[in-house]
Amino acid sequence: MELNDEVVINAPRDQVYAALNDPEILKECIPGCEELIQHSDTELEAKVVLKVGPVKARFAGNVRLDKSGAPGAFSLSGEGSGGTAGFAKGGADVTLEEDGDGTILRYSARVDIGGKLAQLGSRLIQSTAKKLSAKFFTKFAETFDTETAA
Repeated sequence: MELNDEVVINAPRDQVYAALNDPEILKECIPGCEELIQHSDTELEAKVVLKVGPVKARFAGNVRLDKSGAPGAFSLSGEGSGGTAGFAKGGADVTLEEDGDGTILRYSARVDIGGKLAQLGSRLIQSTAKKLSAKFFTKFAETFDTETAA
């Protein structure tokens, strides 16, 4: 499954890039995130509770970042296991383009799933993934709006 979208964020590119690398901000923005631990500059460990249709599971996983294109672009890849619910693995390419006082964030993500999750059907999985990514980016963009208002 693939997801592609873009979001305009009301902050300079350097601030957006820094926020995308801040575990505290990410933890607040990731739907269902219970724990996000930064092991190094390029490695994170996450625990997330998600409900996809009738299946609710706690996923534990690892994410690796490739910051070689920073601050204009970076990639991430990861995998997680939800026990009997199944597994997910994938990655995303993110670009940050300066746009006046703001930043256009574009992403292209790929996800493969297995186990009970894969049996739910691609439409349900796709719509849930779109909802979760929309929640993340809405919350992420709001962190800059509250900083500006404060």
